Amino acid sequence: MDITLTTLQAVAVEEREETVTRVSKGLVVEKLGAYYGNFLAVADVDMTIRPNKVTAIIGPSGCGKSTFIRCLNRLHEVVRDARVVGKVMLDDEDLYDPRMDPVAVRRSIGMVFQRPNPFPTMSIYDNVASGLRLNGVRNRGLIAEKVELSLRQAALWDEVKDKLKKPALALSGGQQQRLCIARTIAVDPSVVLMDEPCSALDPISTLKIEDLIAELKQELTIVIVTHNMQQAARVSDYTAFFLGNEKVGAGELIEYGPTRAIFTNPADPRTENYITGRFG
Repeated sequence: MDITLTTLQAVAVEEREETVTRVSKGLVVEKLGAYYGNFLAVADVDMTIRPNKVTAIIGPSGCGKSTFIRCLNRLHEVVRDARVVGKVMLDDEDLYDPRMDPVAVRRSIGMVFQRPNPFPTMSIYDNVASGLRLNGVRNRGLIAEKVELSLRQAALWDEVKDKLKKPALALSGGQQQRLCIARTIAVDPSVVLMDEPCSALDPISTLKIEDLIAELKQELTIVIVTHNMQQAARVSDYTAFFLGNEKVGAGELIEYGPTRAIFTNPADPRTENYITGRFG
């Protein structure tokens, strides 16, 4: 069945014996602005993020990339005095509607952070199962099936199947990041946001994450922030270039389109200058 935020809100309060089927959805961003107090960090962004595609967010440090994607699942507002104006639509639902439950939004739009952040006191198994339990799933057989499936989809099952009860922190950095991805997809989101997911990893682990992204987009919509131009070119279908406005300091969307066009024939000279390394 389709994921709806109404369904996800119900999951938060009702015990369930089945999981939600994963359905990829797109996002439509309209006139989005993000503030920290009175400081405008991201200004007036319009963007359509297409389902079952990888969208890369690129730009120099401090241009609002991470702030922008944190607005997509309402994580920005957990910062004191932070607020968002404009709209983020998941299909036909406004995620910033006052009636919308932010927790339900974050179940439907998961986040993988820059540094691996497995729950340190939990086992490998319990890290992946944690979201299912919070959603009210109590059937142990169903949880076990979902944990295995998620670890397989995260290309980690063969490496950990014989040590599921060991602490998650016993894994390498690359394995921990794939564990965090498994934990994120276990609750069947429709969109996954990734904020520099490979920046702390070695080249081999980075390649595994990139291969994983290519597999996951068959079922999910993925948005990835990256400073690595080669990575953006390799993994993404669409690319958005952000740049800070020198007058007001806010990050602005300069150019957005198919990755091939952005990297080979950008419309804005600032995009070309950044991609070719002339600044940033």
